[in-house]
Amino acid sequence: MDFESTFTIVAIVFEALGALAMIVGFVIAVVLGVRALRRGEGGQAAFQVLRTTLGSAILLGLEVLVAADLIRTITSKPSLEDALILGIIVLIRTVLSMSIQIEIEGTLPWRRALLTSGGRLLGDAIARDRAAARGAAAAPSGSASADITPGETR
Repeated sequence: MDFESTFTIVAIVFEALGALAMIVGFVIAVVLGVRALRRGEGGQAAFQVLRTTLGSAILLGLEVLVAADLIRTITSKPSLEDALILGIIVLIRTVLSMSIQIEIEGTLPWRRALLTSGGRLLGDAIARDRAAARGAAAAPSGSASADITPGETR
């Protein structure tokens, strides 16, 4: 087996992993959405869980597919046409990734960075961890850790 055919197989594996990440993410998103509905969190909360989880899975799949395209382009015989095609594919996938991320988080990535400090993110992560450790059913509705969502201020 020569160098180019080996990396063609590697690129195909990456493409399969990207598609698998999206499919598995879809299944996980549906399961989490149904669980949120069964817990009685309401349709809006279940939709938000479904939307966030599915968007994250799509983002992960897109990143893996970009890696597959990079491997294909780098290991093939270099040409200006291949480089141009790769640039267009990466540009399209980057715009898609950014628009999905904006849709999930509700703010521009650079705006979020300006509004959210590292300490705030760390505090939110600790609060979520504590709430998960206590269990969603055991957490009182008035507790600060159960009511705060990432990026929310009091």
